[in-house]
Amino acid sequence: MTTVVTPPALEILVREPDGFSLWNGPPFTNDQPSVKLERAPCKSAGFSEDGSKLMVMKSESVISIYDCSSYKEIRSFEVPNVLAAILSPCGTYLQTFQKSTTPQEKNVVLWIIETGDSVYQLFQKNMTKTTWPSIRFSSDEAVACRLATNQIHFFDAGDLSRGIINRLRIPGVAALELSKTTGSHVAAFVPESKGVPASVQIFACAKDLQSQPLARRSFFRCSSVQLSWNNGSTGLLVVVQSDVDKTNQSYYGESKLNYLTTDGTHEGLVPLRKEGPVHDVQWSYSGSEFAVVYGFMPAKATVFDKKCNPLLELGTGPYNTIRWNPKGKFLCLAGFGNLPGDMAFWDYLEKKQLGATKAEWSVTSEWSPDGRYFMTATTAPRLQVDNGIKIFHPNGSLYYKKMFDKLYQLFLQADWKPESPDRFGEIAELVKSVGSMKIEESKPQGQAKKSSQAAAKPTTAIPPAQKPAAYRPPHAKSAAAVQAQLFGGSPSEQMSKNALKNKKKRDKQREKKAAEDASAANDA
Repeated sequence: MTTVVTPPALEILVREPDGFSLWNGPPFTNDQPSVKLERAPCKSAGFSEDGSKLMVMKSESVISIYDCSSYKEIRSFEVPNVLAAILSPCGTYLQTFQKSTTPQEKNVVLWIIETGDSVYQLFQKNMTKTTWPSIRFSSDEAVACRLATNQIHFFDAGDLSRGIINRLRIPGVAALELSKTTGSHVAAFVPESKGVPASVQIFACAKDLQSQPLARRSFFRCSSVQLSWNNGSTGLLVVVQSDVDKTNQSYYGESKLNYLTTDGTHEGLVPLRKEGPVHDVQWSYSGSEFAVVYGFMPAKATVFDKKCNPLLELGTGPYNTIRWNPKGKFLCLAGFGNLPGDMAFWDYLEKKQLGATKAEWSVTSEWSPDGRYFMTATTAPRLQVDNGIKIFHPNGSLYYKKMFDKLYQLFLQADWKPESPDRFGEIAELVKSVGSMKIEESKPQGQAKKSSQAAAKPTTAIPPAQKPAAYRPPHAKSAAAVQAQLFGGSPSEQMSKNALKNKKKRDKQREKKAAEDASAANDA
């Protein structure tokens, strides 16, 4: 008899100014999410990569760890003057960064969550994107390493109390990226120096195999890089960014996409078919394909295989973001940031577009772990108005929308609880679920999809807030009247006293001039 494994329920972490709460994810009962964990005060919160643990920073000195199977607090850490904290991918360790006054004070501490003991300490002067977290783990926590001056330090991931067990010397190394499952390789970036071009090198994590890099690629005019490993640790995508575009075609510099493999079979540029910057790139969950958005607007999107052969052209449009469904079936192309928020949903296996819609002013976006829902969020401090969450079906129809009316000093966070896509249904089930949906592209953006099962008045577990009005500066209050005067039409707002007074003065001057012109014509 075949045992039926029930997939885990989806969950959404929402953080507002007064704390965080946990919602039960879609599908919602009565079209509204229910609260799984009541709101609690915090400064920051985040899941481990595998979704087994939840870290909540309650104050500048208290960090609590929750077991996500029961959401009971399993450990609390007292860490004075803590500035940042992060969980290891499997939730085994907690890493904290504290304010430091002297180099003798070791301000980065690695804690074992199960026992609460400190297992390793070190000093770090400051915290940047390339130096935090200080100790990096592969997704399976099989490898742990740290970036140091001209070196990469490796640790025994099973017993970090042993300290550094291996040093890989790479002169000038400025950034590293460990491969994902399996954690077998590390990529190192060395910037330009004294006429020597920048380079990205791939090394094996095993000490016996580190005598020579497995792959290497050099770049001229390189200021920074973005490194992206595939699942399986066989391929590395490198977006090379230069601050200056010598062709003067872009104010933001120029970028190129390079591809390297751990077996050395490919080291070169990805053949993109349009000039312009590389906006976004993402691997599929299988690690066999990657999708790229590139080129001057309207940007172009293409899916490539592991040999850099184009598999599917996704057309052009105002896009700078691509998100691949965790099950590998659906793709979302979007234009966020300074673009108007257009989104196009594609079925990669059927090679057809399913629908299109808009999600204006979105800051974050991600597929749910089961691949059935796509969530966008408008968050502060990036944007102080129109903060909210929207959830879409894979065909672009809006499933749920909630706006938040606390606009100032707000830091809204909305994240799916991580789960392995392997724990959910196969692609065939997704095809069936998408086929039963009704695409509603003409529906206004602000309306949620009306379900046939929700004919009765729904009960609101979390009442939706009204959409806040946008802030208008004082100098713009009479803008409608000025536009009406310049371009015709009636002003949408009542004019201010000063504007009305000036308008009457101008009208009298026009009447006076018209009378003088008429008198002069009669005299002639």
